[in-house]
Amino acid sequence: MYEHILFPTDGSDTAESVLDYACDVATAHDATLHVLHVADTNRDSVTDVRGEIVDVLEQAGERVVEATVDRVTDRGVDAEGEVLQGDPSLTIADYAGEYGMDLVVMPTHGRRGLERVLLGSVTERVLNAAPVPVLVVNPDGEAAYRYPCQRVLVPTDGSQGAERALAEGVDVAAATGATLHVLHVVETGALGPDARSVVKDSELDEQAHAIVDAAVETAEAELDSVTGSVVYGTPHRRIRKYVENEGIDLLVLGTQGRTNFSWYALGGVSSKLVRSSPVPLLTTRTPED
Repeated sequence: MYEHILFPTDGSDTAESVLDYACDVATAHDATLHVLHVADTNRDSVTDVRGEIVDVLEQAGERVVEATVDRVTDRGVDAEGEVLQGDPSLTIADYAGEYGMDLVVMPTHGRRGLERVLLGSVTERVLNAAPVPVLVVNPDGEAAYRYPCQRVLVPTDGSQGAERALAEGVDVAAATGATLHVLHVVETGALGPDARSVVKDSELDEQAHAIVDAAVETAEAELDSVTGSVVYGTPHRRIRKYVENEGIDLLVLGTQGRTNFSWYALGGVSSKLVRSSPVPLLTTRTPED
């Protein structure tokens, strides 16, 4: 399923804490892990050393990549490394498309400092621009992450983005032997505590079950173990609660592929879950015409 996986890194503890999970994914799919460091040329990084113009950040990046590749190969995973200059988010997204990556694995946030590459805003821009799925991992998570996963959750609203996420979730579950969970959240936040009784047996409730039933039917064409549920409440909170209650270890979401970062930053279910998901989150982007 995944043959080439891109792992952008700045060499920080934050990025390195996600490396073991990236190696687990690569091992499960017998994939090559491509280690990329982007020297941020949006800033003045050129220093005159002994009469020669040397890019200090690029030299530091080469050391980071070499050390990371060594760690990966010590795990028995095929690895390649590269250092590039440019805008970090654009370079990562462009690299993924140009060099045929199947997946990008990144932490949800990075460090600040002289040699930073991965900041939260960079990760979110990559999510919004990468032409391939992006798997984001919270380096501060309390639970130990596992891959191959055992329970995959795909929230759905019946949209094009949700359908793309469902297809990705089905592929992952098929490749790992996981159970696939399909969930639709009927948003009832504005209706108060008696919202479920108001919605139940309504046209909205009927539509919700139809969306889940259609998704389950699609998934069952490829998988033996599929379950569907409809719940009520605030979407990102109910999704998180479902993750915790059902022992989900991978969350798959579809996003609409707008390049305008303000759309993503302003909120929405996807952006809230990226920042708060207790498990790794795999996003698939649906490009707009």
